[in-house]
Amino acid sequence: MIPSGFIQDLLARTDVVGVVGRHVELKKAGINYKGLCPFHGEKTPSFIVSPSRQTYHCFGCGAHGDALRFLTEHHGLSFIEAVKDLAQEAGMAVPEDDTTPQQRAQAAERREQQLGLIDVLERAAEHYRRQLKASPRAVAYLKGRGLTGEIAARFGLGYAPEGWRTLAGVFPRYDEPALAEAGLVIVQGADEGRSEADQKRYDRFRDRIMFPIRNVKGETIAFGGRVLDHGEPKYLNSPETPVFVKGRELYGLFEARTGLRAKGYALVTEGYMDVVALAQLGFPNAVATLGTACTADHVHKLLRFTEQVVFSFDGDAAGRRAAGRALEAALPHAGDTRSFRFLFLPAEHDPDSYIRAFGADAFEAQVRNAVPLSRQLLEHAAADCDLATAEGRARMLSQARPLWQALPEGALRVQLLGELALRGGLPAEELARLWQLAGHGHRGSAGAPTDASDPADQGNGPAGDGRGHGRRPDGRGDWRGKGRWRARGDTDDGLPRPAGRRLPPKRPEDRVVQMLFGQPAWWHDLPADEHDLLHQLPAPHGALIAWLERDLAEHGPRAWAVVREALAEDAQLDDEARALADGDADPGATPADLRRAMDTLLVRELGLRLQALAAESAHRRDALLEYRALEPRWREAKERLGTAPPE
Repeated sequence: MIPSGFIQDLLARTDVVGVVGRHVELKKAGINYKGLCPFHGEKTPSFIVSPSRQTYHCFGCGAHGDALRFLTEHHGLSFIEAVKDLAQEAGMAVPEDDTTPQQRAQAAERREQQLGLIDVLERAAEHYRRQLKASPRAVAYLKGRGLTGEIAARFGLGYAPEGWRTLAGVFPRYDEPALAEAGLVIVQGADEGRSEADQKRYDRFRDRIMFPIRNVKGETIAFGGRVLDHGEPKYLNSPETPVFVKGRELYGLFEARTGLRAKGYALVTEGYMDVVALAQLGFPNAVATLGTACTADHVHKLLRFTEQVVFSFDGDAAGRRAAGRALEAALPHAGDTRSFRFLFLPAEHDPDSYIRAFGADAFEAQVRNAVPLSRQLLEHAAADCDLATAEGRARMLSQARPLWQALPEGALRVQLLGELALRGGLPAEELARLWQLAGHGHRGSAGAPTDASDPADQGNGPAGDGRGHGRRPDGRGDWRGKGRWRARGDTDDGLPRPAGRRLPPKRPEDRVVQMLFGQPAWWHDLPADEHDLLHQLPAPHGALIAWLERDLAEHGPRAWAVVREALAEDAQLDDEARALADGDADPGATPADLRRAMDTLLVRELGLRLQALAAESAHRRDALLEYRALEPRWREAKERLGTAPPE
């Protein structure tokens, strides 16, 4: 808690004209200052800043407040962040009763380091802007993409020229550690223990259009670079640094602040160029994730500015997966007053090309008709489920359960329970009872704690074998029935078994999930079609795979001990999922073990799909074509397992 007396003292030492004037062009108007309101679009100034009252007021939209409120509403800062910013400018120390002097000193040191990196990045951004003006080729590229000089200036676009060490002409010391720490310079040989004299340094960004990534305060914290011609990678991003974490930042959010309020919603796209082009075409409310899936941090940050979010994705399989991750990130925030929608354009179009082909009004109509979160949840849960069969409906409900449970209490949650029950062929009361009994101590549909003490019930979860045998949620042993737990290292008859490798789970999907959580780097060794198959597994397996891929995209491969802590902190996961994702369950596993488990899973899943296609081929011609395309994959998996089918 920050004492109210400190807040009053801070505001007394702060000049609201100076705070607002850094972001709004103000002109003296009698005893006050006047300018164009930053909270809504206007051509005639109606925004007044009063130095005597230390407040601002807009006679057009009614925005009103002091310096702290300006920072929280205009920049989207939290109250604590705004207080710390103003306190730093005023040379005041924010009281922090729960921190030691050592912790405060460390925090001050980190902030000093961050300011140094931001200064380096700002100087680099200015250099890239100058280089853009001096490069006819880069200017011609942007004009060819339909961008104007005005929009390029608004987003601070630049150009990193060809050459390995062009930044050496910008900074006095090219070997300054901050250049590498900010992600501007790559140091080759540092990891090998070479001396500084033997290390090679070169610019990370060369011959690329540069998109500065700014935080909500307008500070440059990273860059994205796009090749002008053909080359790989098409987009190159800054690495994560002390001032830049991909999973927390959104490209274009700083520039979109006014547009978000004017349009009333945020449009989340997939690329830098989408954001810049949309801003020019009348949609200044667009932002983009930075080469990673949409995260809960992204959603939380957007909700500081607007209560309505529209996610725009490609209609292909990758786009549907990305929409699934965005759905998972949005669910905990989907209260009765907030709106999340999902826009899927035709496969041949992105937002930029769609507007150029059909006009801004047609695109706005697409946004209005975007899929609401409730329908997206239903469709996501029903993916690959045959709702005409009891098995398909049961699978749909299994996949829907963790999604529904992530919703906050309210009318939306109650209504969706009824819709899911209807699609699942069950009375709503029966579904509520079923999910409550399966909750293992989590809140059930009625919001009451459920009984987790029934061992037989726990044994029927994904980590069990369906006979009352199952894994303890805390991972310390297994339930063997008759009122006793079996500790790891014991046999079924209660006698200790020889030390060594633990017995692996029987089901291949269990093994695959646990091996991938134990060795996340193995995920990249699996082909894309196997990624798709794993994503399509029913909950909790498919949900855990989505969690793992998101974690890999944001942090790279991490040790199981670190991943386990992250799983424990994720409120969307229940104990069943955490127990299943036990990356320490099979420590001796090898890539060959993963390959065999995947092939076992492929044979089973593809075999089921082939049976269904064979049944459908009598009345659906394309089912036969799909069968012929799928059968070789099934045969290859069977051959790798050493059980090749007869010709």
